[in-house]
Amino acid sequence: MPNKHQDHHPDSNHSIPLEGNRTDRSFDTIADHFEKKVYGGLKGDIRLAVLRRDIFEHCAQMSKDLGRPLRILDVGAGLAQIAIELATQGHTVIINDISENMLEKAKTSAAQLDQKLDINWYVCPYQALAGKLTDNVNGDEKDKFDLILCHALLEWLAEPAAVMSFFDKQLTDNGALSLCFYNPASFDYRNLIMGNFNLLDNTEYKADNKKSLTPNHPVAKEEVESWLIAHQYQTIRTSGLRVFHDYSPLKRGGHTDPDAVIRMELRYSQLEPYKWLGRYLHILTTRQH
Repeated sequence: MPNKHQDHHPDSNHSIPLEGNRTDRSFDTIADHFEKKVYGGLKGDIRLAVLRRDIFEHCAQMSKDLGRPLRILDVGAGLAQIAIELATQGHTVIINDISENMLEKAKTSAAQLDQKLDINWYVCPYQALAGKLTDNVNGDEKDKFDLILCHALLEWLAEPAAVMSFFDKQLTDNGALSLCFYNPASFDYRNLIMGNFNLLDNTEYKADNKKSLTPNHPVAKEEVESWLIAHQYQTIRTSGLRVFHDYSPLKRGGHTDPDAVIRMELRYSQLEPYKWLGRYLHILTTRQH
């Protein structure tokens, strides 16, 4: 696999919680737990199925319109499955994460493919990424990205709104931004169904983020949409990820058939009101000038 680029910054790979001071979260110390919990079963298959449908179709059309492969950036990529698959389609991809351990897992996955891929890897916080990219390009429009992926990152940032300015600088005119983020409404809804009323009544409740993958500071859909409007992005499509699977404590009928579950999740992921119940929401948007 050519064009490997690694920048290791051990001091920046760990988020140290300080009293009253939020920091960007790294999963460096629980990379194995993350891989098993998020992608080790049907939940991960549903997530990837929805994202593939939303993103790959748009990328194919964009590449056709431009007459060339796309330049793609995956910020806070984690295991980077979607980005790696886009590289197998011939696109040029840069993959970034704050966690060295997470990217090592992604690299292992990419290396197992019997295909020459154009991927560069950057281990650093996204705030340090702009400088590293500038070191390797001329600063022209052609050095910007046609597509930026930002999946399950917003809810782990200390200042999530600030990432929008980074996107503005890195995205080409008419480029696409794929935002996937945890839906805080789904937390309330699932706990209502499960009867966890004491948890919902506890206004001081915080998940143990040493191992828990439930974010304590999720960003609501309305807030994300306000950022997109303020930065002059236009929504192409919105989808819900896992709009019913997580809410079904009784696995009967079609719930026992994983393929059927994915088929129905794909169907209802784009239908209102069901998509707004997704555990995660996906907004594919474009900035037009």
